[in-house]
Amino acid sequence: MREPHDSTRDPLARGELVRLAYRLGRAHATGVLTIEVPRARTEVLVLRRGHLITGEHDVGGRVATARLARLAATEGCRGTFDGGTAAYPPGASGRQLALTRWARAHLEAQLDAARADRLLAELAGARLSLRADHVPEPMDETDRRLIAAMAQPRRLDQIWPMARAPRYRLLAFIHFLRGVGGLTIAGVAADSAPHRIPTAPPPAPAAGDRSGAMRLLGVDGEPTPETLKRAYRRVARALHPDLHPG
Repeated sequence: MREPHDSTRDPLARGELVRLAYRLGRAHATGVLTIEVPRARTEVLVLRRGHLITGEHDVGGRVATARLARLAATEGCRGTFDGGTAAYPPGASGRQLALTRWARAHLEAQLDAARADRLLAELAGARLSLRADHVPEPMDETDRRLIAAMAQPRRLDQIWPMARAPRYRLLAFIHFLRGVGGLTIAGVAADSAPHRIPTAPPPAPAAGDRSGAMRLLGVDGEPTPETLKRAYRRVARALHPDLHPG
């Protein structure tokens, strides 16, 4: 992605428009975002300080929200952002939709029970942290606790009690961060690729097969007792019922 004041006519991959909107919102960008839609008319979005100017009769921003969601779901769009002073229609100052809030609401609304289960399976045992250049504006005290808990790499089972947030709220926040490129994943994760259904676990090693048992634990060579302890804890976290509901 380029800087907000640059222009690009590259095709926007799936999810790229949401990331672009979030970045323009964070940068308080002012200008015109032009979206070329395949086999449809070109969409022109006027931005002011990271907000989308909505229509005259769209004070609540519902039409603009649906418009952005439709564009985000359309494959093959091309985006051009021209930064600078834009011309605003009369009364535009009171008709604005914050792009950062739209991006978050759009992504969090995608999280259903099945996707939440996959997210838990993918990130079990991994250390998660928030990228400093993607910290969202907190909406409430729960957001502030989530941001503080993710200021340094921590596992889900560590973040949850620190943030004191409902589990679904935590997962929705993580899904949003992942969607805008604001989540850093370190350490062991079951599957870090988005929207992938976890594969079946490997077969259990035969009795007496020490090398097979070590492979199952993810340990190479001759491990020390401390290495084995860490490996067992990692497997236990991956199988913890709180990380695999149902």
